[in-house]
Amino acid sequence: MRILIVRLSALGDVVMAGGLPAALRARHTDAHIAWLVQEGFEALPAANPAVDEVIVWPRRRWRQLGQRRRYGELWRAMRGFIAALRRRRFDLAIDAQGLLKSALWVRLCGAAERLGVDPGEGSGWLMTRVLRTPSDKTFAAEYNHLAKALGLPAPQPQLPLTDSGRAAAGALLQQAGVSGAYAALAPFTTRPQKHWPEAAWRALAARLRGELGLMPLLLGAAADRPAAGRIAADGAAIDLAGRTDIPTAAALVAGARLVIGVDTGLTHMGVAAGVPTLALFGSTCPYLAAPGRPLKVLYRGLPCAPCKRAPTCAGAHPCLTAIGVDEVLRAIPPEIVTA
Repeated sequence: MRILIVRLSALGDVVMAGGLPAALRARHTDAHIAWLVQEGFEALPAANPAVDEVIVWPRRRWRQLGQRRRYGELWRAMRGFIAALRRRRFDLAIDAQGLLKSALWVRLCGAAERLGVDPGEGSGWLMTRVLRTPSDKTFAAEYNHLAKALGLPAPQPQLPLTDSGRAAAGALLQQAGVSGAYAALAPFTTRPQKHWPEAAWRALAARLRGELGLMPLLLGAAADRPAAGRIAADGAAIDLAGRTDIPTAAALVAGARLVIGVDTGLTHMGVAAGVPTLALFGSTCPYLAAPGRPLKVLYRGLPCAPCKRAPTCAGAHPCLTAIGVDEVLRAIPPEIVTA
């Protein structure tokens, strides 16, 4: 049995799909399980012990060739990639993303059985079987329903770590002078309507350090450095934004006493790792519970929410600004407070 999972992006979604390979392996012990992922997100599938092969779609390179009008080179690259994919002779391909771009790869890989999970953008027409999953607002719910439909055990969330990631995380903590317990803070996303105010993060960081004895670490990408610098300007938090790759960030999250974040991949990492996690959701709400995991979600559920990519509040974002620092501190699990 040769199985292809197509989950191209983004980081949080790759995290939530992480339990699927092990569930497939439990049923198909001798299967060859491959994961097709977009470049930049391959670190977690590569560290997953149930994944035999990671196939990286070089989307950035192809886009550059198109922008430079090197169409012949682009066509040869695409043709070679598709041919190599088909040579693997997959029996089953699973579109775990439900978009046209992911469904195209499922179709092009040549698998006889093509399963689309919650397909959108017309992608269901490229599948031999479509699975519509109910929205029950639990962590990685669609993969639980997928596993049930395929007769697999329920996927268990996991955050695979690497030795290099652990070593890099340890070095960063040493350089920052962090020797005790710390809280990993994930304030940043690519959408402002998913953000909690920077002033609130500054106040929260100061109180985590002063009242709970937890050193706050700000995690994020290079693009988040200006905002992280503003949050950490008073010295209440240690700014690590842009200083970690995915394996290093995963190790830092897994070693935290507490994770607090908005709807972003780093927050989902905390849930997958089993670290006590406090999620602040507003314009989106991917889940409200994670059975067996120490998760607390603060979500107002206003009439306009979830607005996703089409906010109607003219930048006011009351779904998140209404959440106060005191409310966040009260939501922290008692065992964290008393540790």
